[in-house]
Amino acid sequence: MKSSIIVFASALFLGASGAFAQGAGPTGQQIAHILVTANQVDIDAGKLAQSKGSNKDVKAFGKQMVTDHTGVNKQATALVKKLKATPEDNPTSQSLKSGGAENVKHLKTLKGAEFDKAYIDHEVTYHEQVLDAIDKTLIPNAKNEELKALIVKVRPAFVGHLEHAKQIQTTLAK
Repeated sequence: MKSSIIVFASALFLGASGAFAQGAGPTGQQIAHILVTANQVDIDAGKLAQSKGSNKDVKAFGKQMVTDHTGVNKQATALVKKLKATPEDNPTSQSLKSGGAENVKHLKTLKGAEFDKAYIDHEVTYHEQVLDAIDKTLIPNAKNEELKALIVKVRPAFVGHLEHAKQIQTTLAK
């Protein structure tokens, strides 16, 4: 599992930075697609944690991920409609989607404490990488002020999720 986390996190980071190295960075439509895809990945894993988690904190965290990331996606979708823009698929969103599917596939093979640990370990790494991409790629390249404002607005939730996941990770290690 550790290797799939590293591959997934690397795909997110490299996709968010390296895929756009030739140009000025991702476009607003690409950023919107990245944002929605990143949230959907966490929604999918969160739903699985709600049903497969054995630890009450893991189940509650999964539920929180579904609720919070669904809310962010609603905001992003509303903004895209308002701007009459079409989110554009790109290497980063494709990496996120395939990495998320790989993670869920792996998590489905686990049970009990092994599932809980793998899910939370992944959530810590995932949120660290998403925050890195937000700070180094998404915010700096968002030319549309409303899109940039949305990313800046939701960033603290990602920070809170990371801290919460780290707290659960510490508890599970005991």
